[in-house]
Amino acid sequence: MKTVLKKQVKYDISPKHLKEGSIFGALSDGAIQFLLENGVLHNVSEGDEIFAYGSKGNSFHAVLHGKLDFYKQHGEKKTRTRTITFGEAIGFVSMIALHERVGSLYALEDCLLLEISSQLFSDFHDQYPFDFGILLMNLSRDMARTIRVLSNALVENDVVVKRN
Repeated sequence: MKTVLKKQVKYDISPKHLKEGSIFGALSDGAIQFLLENGVLHNVSEGDEIFAYGSKGNSFHAVLHGKLDFYKQHGEKKTRTRTITFGEAIGFVSMIALHERVGSLYALEDCLLLEISSQLFSDFHDQYPFDFGILLMNLSRDMARTIRVLSNALVENDVVVKRN
């Protein structure tokens, strides 16, 4: 994983293009530019690990280009739960919940990621409060879609959840 400057990026990261992604939809151009200018852009090569199980969850990543696989871990068991693609975010739950990463993230192909730290997230709230609300709604929608997919997988695999 290599940090790059905005001018070094070989992909379209214009606000117009990024708004096609679910987490950037309906954000103002200025808000998107603020995140791009203050976040950290990472070029990631196929096979790279972006974050590891148990690492500090003080940021999340928005996928600006490429595909990644997330492997959820619980105890000694580990399984792929989803693929994250353009316009989606990963790591938001750990950042908001203030806990360590619950899994590992690997690039399926060359990717461009925007890392948004908890400090940048707070600054975004202060400087773009209306857009912050939209971003939270977009992230919440994506979380809800993920929960639905995972809960459907539990039903399809006839997983029994024990009640306490």
